[in-house]
Amino acid sequence: MSEFKEQSSDTSRPSDPSSSELEQATDSFEETAAENNTEQTSEPDRLSLAGVTTDPLISRPRKASIALCAGLGIAMLLLSAALWLFAVRTVTGQEYDDMVWGYFSAAMPAWFTAVLKIFVHTYIDVAIVAVCVVIAVAVNIVRRRWVLLIQLAVFAVVSFAIASTLKHVLPRPFLVNVTSLTSNSAPSGHTLLAGTGAVILVCAVPRVWRAVAAIVGCAFTVLVALSVVEAQWHRPADPLMSLLIIAGLACIMLACTRGSGMDEPGTRMSSASVQIVATVMITAGIVAVLYGAYAFWQIEPGLDLGAQWARPGACAAAFALMLGVSLVTFGMVAALRQLTASPLSKIGLIGAPPEPPKSAEERDN
Repeated sequence: MSEFKEQSSDTSRPSDPSSSELEQATDSFEETAAENNTEQTSEPDRLSLAGVTTDPLISRPRKASIALCAGLGIAMLLLSAALWLFAVRTVTGQEYDDMVWGYFSAAMPAWFTAVLKIFVHTYIDVAIVAVCVVIAVAVNIVRRRWVLLIQLAVFAVVSFAIASTLKHVLPRPFLVNVTSLTSNSAPSGHTLLAGTGAVILVCAVPRVWRAVAAIVGCAFTVLVALSVVEAQWHRPADPLMSLLIIAGLACIMLACTRGSGMDEPGTRMSSASVQIVATVMITAGIVAVLYGAYAFWQIEPGLDLGAQWARPGACAAAFALMLGVSLVTFGMVAALRQLTASPLSKIGLIGAPPEPPKSAEERDN
């Protein structure tokens, strides 16, 4: 019996080395796989903790916001083209423009006409726009918003290029006898200059000043738009076309917001002032546009005859339309600038979390 035990123990000994080698090979394979997984995931994990790969809103707005800006921009440009077609290519449009051109100044109160005459001077408009641009450039340099600075520069160049090109390219067919100039005058360069400077200011200032800049910019732009009609430099369709072009180009510009054109992570938050001001401006603007359209519908039968009773309504409609489109433009720009500059996310609100401490090997490397 003892001999059998000794033999069995002797036969089991040769199998021990092979089993231990198998276990060692298995352990070595598992360690190698673990090291490979660590090497593959350590860098993404570190970046994830730093908030770089987990939140794309750090460097761009939400895709829905980009689509909204682009869609509104295209819609505004199409409305501008439709306005020109109606005002220039139809008898009704030319008759309405001519009636407002001839009687707008007489329909305004004397004190308001005196205010409008201030803004009809080119040097005053240029000086105010220059101040807006200087403030915008200074703010962008101090805040290091280089991408935004490029955006605004391209926006200004494209705006003026379109205005100067369209004024020399667009025809004005002779459809009815008019007392105003028979040559094309659309779009209004003064209105486009004022609106461009005001939009640049709204987009450049920090969040706390966006609502104030929108109000000031809207007031300045609408006064310039009204002044060029009061001075008989332009027909009412001309500044309206300029306002729609500004709105369209501004929305497309905001759709291209990226990187340093946005608010810094950790400082992004909703703005009650922008929400209130933009909502009031857009709502009031839509109401004013609807009132202007209703007034135009009421006086339209008297346009063919040049009826005297239609003159006050025609001027009131022009005033309401210019005011309404200005309000919608700057309310929309303020809201979309806030939407694209401060997309709300955890990292946008509180900033990126601190990186974990590095190991000794990472510090040596």
